[in-house]
Amino acid sequence: MSSVQTIPETLAWAKVPLSVYREVAAHLRQVPGVEVELLPQTSPQFDYTLGQIGGLRIAAKNLAGPEDEARVLEILNYYGDRFGAFEIL
Repeated sequence: MSSVQTIPETLAWAKVPLSVYREVAAHLRQVPGVEVELLPQTSPQFDYTLGQIGGLRIAAKNLAGPEDEARVLEILNYYGDRFGAFEIL
């Protein structure tokens, strides 16, 4: 189990389905001051084993305080525990 200590600007999991990315984005958007963008897959060739999403872009510059930052990190660590470490892009 690894945990992220700072909020990454962009991240991606290998071989995680679109539905998981959407769920992560929905949870992050519940934190006031957080905006999330789903990034398109950039591979020039179709590969069924690749995820349908290239990653997430997280803008968390307008957080109200350390509690909100802690909540974002808690969400990212929760999904990291379930789907493995993500790559910071």
